[in-house]
Amino acid sequence: MMSQGTIHVVDDDTAVERGLRWLFESAEFAVETYQSAEDFAARYQRAAGPECLVLDLCMPGMSGLALHRTFDERSWALPVIYLTGHGKVPDAVAALRQGAFDFVEKPCADDALLVRVRAALTEDARRRARAEERALLSARIASLTTREHQVAMRVAAGLPNKRIAAELGISPRTVEVYRAKAMSKTGSRSMADLVQLVMRERGDGVAAVRATPRAP
Repeated sequence: MMSQGTIHVVDDDTAVERGLRWLFESAEFAVETYQSAEDFAARYQRAAGPECLVLDLCMPGMSGLALHRTFDERSWALPVIYLTGHGKVPDAVAALRQGAFDFVEKPCADDALLVRVRAALTEDARRRARAEERALLSARIASLTTREHQVAMRVAAGLPNKRIAAELGISPRTVEVYRAKAMSKTGSRSMADLVQLVMRERGDGVAAVRATPRAP
């Protein structure tokens, strides 16, 4: 049976760690456990599917917050759910400001924790889908030659063929040829598809000219 996702658990309390493993595995999640933030930093490997991190806020050595602050430099993006003891809510609020997905105050009902974990995994799945879409978009745009890209950008801006031809110093017929090639390479079935593709590329800040397009 395939798991619904991977949950990484970091807690220095062995009893808590074992309890969480049992809870999550009984709900058919894959589980990886770590007894310290340092252990997670040394052993973490990105899962193939959706994942999240259930992280104890206060631990000996590196704290949960300190570990989370290293995520950007390590290019880690998994959602973090903090486990916090009584009276540590202000620290949990600071964690949310740092980008945590959620926090749970100990002790927490199993069902409530599972709800939050499932929400975190759903968010990670969406994040991965957006990243894959951006990568595909970048690859499609990068496949264009410089001239094809120039034509596609002007088509997306709503310029007519004669105006594009005048700006680029080519004939309107040549504009049509480059436009057709751009549509073919990007998998666009219509002019509207090509325009939407280019506009999404511009909106994501993925300029094809920065993707080193090939010469015409």
